[in-house]
Amino acid sequence: MSFPDLTADLAARMPELRGRLLANQPLAPLTWFRVGGPAQVLYTPADEDDLGYFLARLPEEIPVTVVGLGSNLIVRDGGVAGVVVRLARGFSDIEVEEGHRLRVGAAVPDVKLARAAADAGIAGLAFYRGIPGGIGGALRMNAGAHHGETKDRLIEARAVDRQGRLHVLSNADFGFSYRHSGVAADLIFTRALFQGEPGETADILAEMDRITAAREASQPIREKTGGSTFKNPPGQKAWQLVDAAGCRGLARGGAQVSQMHCNFLINTGGATAADIEELGEEVRRRVKSGSGITLEWEIKRIGVPAPGATP
Repeated sequence: MSFPDLTADLAARMPELRGRLLANQPLAPLTWFRVGGPAQVLYTPADEDDLGYFLARLPEEIPVTVVGLGSNLIVRDGGVAGVVVRLARGFSDIEVEEGHRLRVGAAVPDVKLARAAADAGIAGLAFYRGIPGGIGGALRMNAGAHHGETKDRLIEARAVDRQGRLHVLSNADFGFSYRHSGVAADLIFTRALFQGEPGETADILAEMDRITAAREASQPIREKTGGSTFKNPPGQKAWQLVDAAGCRGLARGGAQVSQMHCNFLINTGGATAADIEELGEEVRRRVKSGSGITLEWEIKRIGVPAPGATP
């Protein structure tokens, strides 16, 4: 499937644009599941100013979708209409600041934040070693693992809105809750400032090694997966509910519930996005039928189904 090419018109509207515009760019290679259709336009901004310039001149009727490292994402097989924004090199800086703080770009992988903190002798951020994805996604969903959450360490973040205006948001502005922030959906995060505490590099690295070992022992991290599929309901563990519903190993097409950790869906090879999403919905139906509990997706799903597929 392909969309009408908008890039020439957009480039004409934005003669000073420095970022890159690509028409009908495949998104599957940018996701951990390795599935999904193309972006009508994939825009990679040069930096924060370029992003603001682009958004201020983008026609209002063209939708904007932001993707990060693609670790917690299903792109549907029909692709994503409008503009998909993906931050890259211009948002990958890491700066150590006084007071055991780190200022990082939104495209920085979580693991790189953890490593930079360790190298600087900054404790309190090692939990990011256990989170797949990037800082922008961590801000959007209050990512957390191993007894740490983004809300515990964030001081402030910068973001650009749909009209190209810059905002500086405090921790309180986020309205953080479990795997959620209340920030307006149109804001695109560009940088964030995190607070750590004094620590010894060797101790921090040892903690990161423990986190790595725990993940490798309990999660299918070497598979094509999207991480945790469903949020934990209050007082419950999603994986236990999935297991109790008899869904461990359940398959649809090339998609399967992981045998190792049944809150993970995996692409065993040749899966479509529809296979993965339909499998997730079947798991939700079985859990609801058996326990009365409705599981909420943690994985973000974007785009449209392929022509003829079930929405």
